[in-house]
Amino acid sequence: MTTFKLSSLARAVAICAGAVMFAGTAGAADKGDKATYEQAKASAKAAYDTDKKACDSLSGNAKDICVAEAKAKKTRVEENAEEAYKNTPKAREHAVHEIAEADYEVAKERCDDKAGNDKDVCVKEAKAAKEKALADAKASKKATSARAEAVDDKRDADYKVAAEKCDALAGDAKDSCVANAKSRFGKS
Repeated sequence: MTTFKLSSLARAVAICAGAVMFAGTAGAADKGDKATYEQAKASAKAAYDTDKKACDSLSGNAKDICVAEAKAKKTRVEENAEEAYKNTPKAREHAVHEIAEADYEVAKERCDDKAGNDKDVCVKEAKAAKEKALADAKASKKATSARAEAVDDKRDADYKVAAEKCDALAGDAKDSCVANAKSRFGKS
Protein backbone atom coordinates (compact mmCIF):
# COMPACT_ATOMS: atom_id res chain seq x y z
CA MET A 1 0.00 0.00 0.00
CA THR A 2 2.84 2.42 0.76
CA THR A 3 4.37 1.87 -2.66
CA PHE A 4 1.08 2.82 -4.28
CA LYS A 5 0.82 5.99 -2.22
CA LEU A 6 4.44 6.87 -2.79
CA SER A 7 4.08 6.26 -6.50
CA SER A 8 1.05 8.56 -6.39
CA LEU A 9 3.24 11.10 -4.62
CA ALA A 10 5.97 10.57 -7.20
CA ARG A 11 3.39 11.04 -9.97
CA ALA A 12 2.23 14.30 -8.39
CA VAL A 13 5.83 15.44 -8.10
CA ALA A 14 6.47 14.61 -11.75
CA ILE A 15 3.35 16.50 -12.80
CA CYS A 16 4.45 19.55 -10.79
CA ALA A 17 7.95 19.40 -12.25
CA GLY A 18 6.49 19.03 -15.74
CA ALA A 19 4.21 21.99 -15.15
CA VAL A 20 7.18 24.06 -14.01
CA MET A 21 9.16 23.04 -17.08
CA PHE A 22 6.21 23.73 -19.41
CA ALA A 23 5.50 27.06 -17.77
CA GLY A 24 9.15 27.97 -18.04
CA THR A 25 9.15 27.32 -21.79
CA ALA A 26 5.95 29.24 -22.33
CA GLY A 27 7.86 32.52 -22.21
CA ALA A 28 6.94 35.73 -20.54
CA ALA A 29 3.17 35.81 -20.57
CA ASP A 30 0.98 38.34 -18.83
CA LYS A 31 0.07 37.92 -15.20
CA GLY A 32 -3.06 35.93 -14.50
CA ASP A 33 -6.48 37.29 -13.71
CA LYS A 34 -6.81 38.38 -10.08
CA ALA A 35 -10.51 37.44 -9.95
CA THR A 36 -9.69 33.90 -11.09
CA TYR A 37 -6.94 33.71 -8.48
CA GLU A 38 -9.23 34.91 -5.69
CA GLN A 39 -11.97 32.49 -6.82
CA ALA A 40 -9.53 29.57 -6.76
CA LYS A 41 -8.40 30.49 -3.23
CA ALA A 42 -12.01 30.73 -2.04
CA SER A 43 -12.85 27.43 -3.71
CA ALA A 44 -9.81 25.77 -2.10
CA LYS A 45 -10.85 27.01 1.34
CA ALA A 46 -14.43 25.82 0.89
CA ALA A 47 -13.26 22.40 -0.31
CA TYR A 48 -10.82 22.20 2.61
CA ASP A 49 -13.56 23.00 5.12
CA THR A 50 -15.78 20.31 3.60
CA ASP A 51 -12.97 17.76 3.45
CA LYS A 52 -11.90 18.52 7.02
CA LYS A 53 -15.47 18.05 8.29
CA ALA A 54 -15.51 14.65 6.60
CA CYS A 55 -12.40 13.79 8.61
CA ASP A 56 -14.22 14.42 11.89
CA SER A 57 -15.90 11.02 11.67
CA LEU A 58 -12.49 9.32 11.75
CA SER A 59 -10.14 8.87 14.66
CA GLY A 60 -6.48 8.29 15.34
CA ASN A 61 -4.00 8.23 12.51
CA ALA A 62 -6.77 7.79 9.92
CA LYS A 63 -8.04 11.23 10.94
CA ASP A 64 -4.52 12.67 10.83
CA ILE A 65 -4.03 11.31 7.31
CA CYS A 66 -7.41 12.66 6.22
CA VAL A 67 -6.62 16.15 7.55
CA ALA A 68 -3.15 16.11 5.98
CA GLU A 69 -4.69 15.11 2.62
CA ALA A 70 -7.25 17.92 2.91
CA LYS A 71 -4.47 20.41 3.65
CA ALA A 72 -2.36 19.10 0.76
CA LYS A 73 -5.31 19.41 -1.62
CA LYS A 74 -5.92 23.00 -0.49
CA THR A 75 -2.21 23.84 -0.79
CA ARG A 76 -2.07 22.36 -4.29
CA VAL A 77 -5.02 24.44 -5.52
CA GLU A 78 -3.84 27.64 -3.84
CA GLU A 79 -0.24 27.32 -4.99
CA ASN A 80 -1.19 26.48 -8.58
CA ALA A 81 -3.56 29.46 -8.62
CA GLU A 82 -0.88 31.77 -7.22
CA GLU A 83 1.65 30.41 -9.71
CA ALA A 84 -0.73 31.09 -12.61
CA TYR A 85 -1.57 34.54 -11.26
CA LYS A 86 2.01 35.70 -10.68
CA ASN A 87 3.46 33.76 -13.64
CA THR A 88 7.09 34.12 -12.54
CA PRO A 89 9.87 31.56 -12.14
CA LYS A 90 10.00 32.38 -8.43
CA ALA A 91 6.25 31.71 -8.06
CA ARG A 92 6.60 28.41 -9.93
CA GLU A 93 9.49 27.32 -7.70
CA HIS A 94 7.58 28.36 -4.58
CA ALA A 95 4.51 26.39 -5.70
CA VAL A 96 6.53 23.24 -6.29
CA HIS A 97 8.21 23.64 -2.90
CA GLU A 98 4.94 24.11 -1.01
CA ILE A 99 3.20 21.26 -2.83
CA ALA A 100 6.14 18.92 -2.23
CA GLU A 101 6.12 19.87 1.46
CA ALA A 102 2.36 19.21 1.72
CA ASP A 103 2.69 15.85 -0.05
CA TYR A 104 5.57 14.99 2.28
CA GLU A 105 3.38 15.67 5.31
CA VAL A 106 0.71 13.31 3.95
CA ALA A 107 3.29 10.62 3.29
CA LYS A 108 4.73 10.99 6.81
CA GLU A 109 1.26 10.58 8.31
CA ARG A 110 0.80 7.41 6.27
CA CYS A 111 4.09 6.13 7.68
CA ASP A 112 2.76 6.48 11.22
CA ASP A 113 0.70 3.32 10.66
CA LYS A 114 3.93 1.37 10.39
CA ALA A 115 6.50 0.37 12.98
CA GLY A 116 10.20 -0.34 13.17
CA ASN A 117 12.22 -0.59 9.98
CA ASP A 118 9.10 -0.45 7.79
CA LYS A 119 8.31 2.98 9.26
CA ASP A 120 11.92 4.16 8.86
CA VAL A 121 11.95 3.09 5.22
CA CYS A 122 8.58 4.71 4.62
CA VAL A 123 9.76 8.03 6.08
CA LYS A 124 13.00 7.90 4.05
CA GLU A 125 11.01 7.21 0.86
CA ALA A 126 8.71 10.14 1.60
CA LYS A 127 11.66 12.45 2.25
CA ALA A 128 13.40 11.24 -0.93
CA ALA A 129 10.28 12.00 -2.99
CA LYS A 130 10.20 15.52 -1.55
CA GLU A 131 13.89 16.08 -2.22
CA LYS A 132 13.47 14.81 -5.79
CA ALA A 133 10.64 17.28 -6.39
CA LEU A 134 12.73 20.15 -5.06
CA ALA A 135 15.74 19.07 -7.13
CA ASP A 136 13.56 18.86 -10.26
CA ALA A 137 12.22 22.35 -9.59
CA LYS A 138 15.74 23.70 -9.13
CA ALA A 139 16.93 22.01 -12.33
CA SER A 140 13.92 23.31 -14.22
CA LYS A 141 14.61 26.83 -13.00
CA LYS A 142 18.23 26.56 -14.17
CA ALA A 143 17.12 25.15 -17.54
CA THR A 144 14.61 27.97 -17.97
CA SER A 145 17.29 30.52 -17.16
CA ALA A 146 19.70 28.88 -19.62
CA ARG A 147 17.02 28.88 -22.36
CA ALA A 148 16.31 32.56 -21.75
CA GLU A 149 20.02 33.35 -21.90
CA ALA A 150 20.33 31.37 -25.15
CA VAL A 151 17.42 33.31 -26.67
CA ASP A 152 19.14 36.58 -25.72
CA ASP A 153 22.45 35.40 -27.22
CA LYS A 154 20.72 34.37 -30.47
CA ARG A 155 18.90 37.71 -30.67
CA ASP A 156 22.19 39.57 -30.16
CA ALA A 157 23.87 37.52 -32.88
CA ASP A 158 20.99 38.14 -35.30
CA TYR A 159 21.11 41.87 -34.54
CA LYS A 160 24.83 42.00 -35.27
CA VAL A 161 24.23 40.33 -38.65
CA ALA A 162 21.40 42.75 -39.49
CA ALA A 163 23.51 45.75 -38.41
CA GLU A 164 26.40 44.54 -40.55
CA LYS A 165 24.09 44.29 -43.56
CA CYS A 166 23.05 47.90 -42.95
CA ASP A 167 26.71 48.99 -43.24
CA ALA A 168 26.50 48.32 -47.00
CA LEU A 169 23.93 51.12 -47.30
CA ALA A 170 24.33 54.88 -46.99
CA GLY A 171 22.31 57.90 -45.86
CA ASP A 172 18.60 57.55 -45.10
CA ALA A 173 18.53 53.94 -46.29
CA LYS A 174 21.21 53.01 -43.76
CA ASP A 175 19.47 54.94 -40.96
CA SER A 176 16.18 53.24 -41.80
CA CYS A 177 17.88 49.82 -41.94
CA VAL A 178 19.56 50.33 -38.54
CA ALA A 179 16.31 51.59 -36.98
CA ASN A 180 14.45 48.58 -38.38
CA ALA A 181 17.12 46.18 -37.05
CA LYS A 182 17.04 47.78 -33.61
CA SER A 183 13.26 47.59 -33.53
CA ARG A 184 13.19 43.99 -34.73
CA PHE A 185 15.75 42.76 -32.20
CA GLY A 186 14.73 44.90 -29.22
CA LYS A 187 17.75 47.18 -29.12
CA SER A 188 17.58 50.80 -28.09
